[in-house]
Amino acid sequence: MSHVGRPGEPDKRSLRREILAVRNRLTADDLRETSAALARRALELPELARAGTVAAYVSVGSEPGTRALLDTLHARGARVLLPALLPDNDLDWGVYEGEGSLARVRHGGRMALFEPAGERLGPDAVTAADAVLLPGLAVDTRGMRLGRGGGSYDRVLARLERAGARPALVVLLYDSEVVGHVPEEPHDRSVHAVVTPSGVLRFGQET
Repeated sequence: MSHVGRPGEPDKRSLRREILAVRNRLTADDLRETSAALARRALELPELARAGTVAAYVSVGSEPGTRALLDTLHARGARVLLPALLPDNDLDWGVYEGEGSLARVRHGGRMALFEPAGERLGPDAVTAADAVLLPGLAVDTRGMRLGRGGGSYDRVLARLERAGARPALVVLLYDSEVVGHVPEEPHDRSVHAVVTPSGVLRFGQET
């Protein structure tokens, strides 16, 4: 295979297409059931259950649902930070205060996102999080995450590293998205745990 651009990118693109094709076949009932199961399972992680501040995101479309988890964390008194996409694909952050604190925002021709409607705290706000929920399409048995390819969360991870911040890094996925191998590039960082409707898988690297 001819690898154009960064190593690993062609393989990542084909894996993304495969996973998105499966997600697009999920029904509304599938999404509701998995959202509730993911919330229960995620709170089995002590790092998430005891976190004072959690950086998360609002799931859209066929992504594994985060709404139930956001509401549970908020009800428990955690400070939940949600991202707002900036023009350069970096992320700003705001506080989640319940469903009424969300605004539906469309960025160009992309799918509309739900972002915090209130005060913006700046891109560095994520460095105060005790746990960070990362969106993804797959995680392998080493903890390597496959993202959507936009680079927003690569910036988040780099920002955490520069700041010396060491939050728990957690990905929410469907059961079939824990795979044997995710192609990696030099900038990729492994995560600490993946949560699926069936349970929690932890990885052995240092936090």
